[in-house]
Amino acid sequence: MNLYSVRLIVRDIKKLVAFYEAVTALPARWLNDDFAEIPTPACTLAIGSERTVKLFAEGAARPADNHTAIIEFLVEDVDAAFARLGGLVTDLVQSPKTMPWGNRSLLFRDPEGNLINLFAPVTDAAKQRFRRP
Repeated sequence: MNLYSVRLIVRDIKKLVAFYEAVTALPARWLNDDFAEIPTPACTLAIGSERTVKLFAEGAARPADNHTAIIEFLVEDVDAAFARLGGLVTDLVQSPKTMPWGNRSLLFRDPEGNLINLFAPVTDAAKQRFRRP
């Protein structure tokens, strides 16, 4: 099994796709007006409009209602990413901070309230966890 994607159901798909393109500095691949993907080397961030929910089951997902998941992106330098994002981040939860498990972390919310963590391992132990064989 391989985790392939995480999908967000959103109210304003154009706004959210543009936001995540700016955060990731990666282009989205639009499959139609209601669905886009931002592929990264590890996983794809899929973004679907709330109109797509009825294709599954009415009420199965609600936009702007996530209170448990954190969307995490591994970056080279958290402080540089924070500086690059400038005015894009309007709902800052936590400025760059080194966590007890060795990652430097930046937490903010996207325009629909989803929590995002940009992180980078900074201690030797944390860097070891992210080394590829």
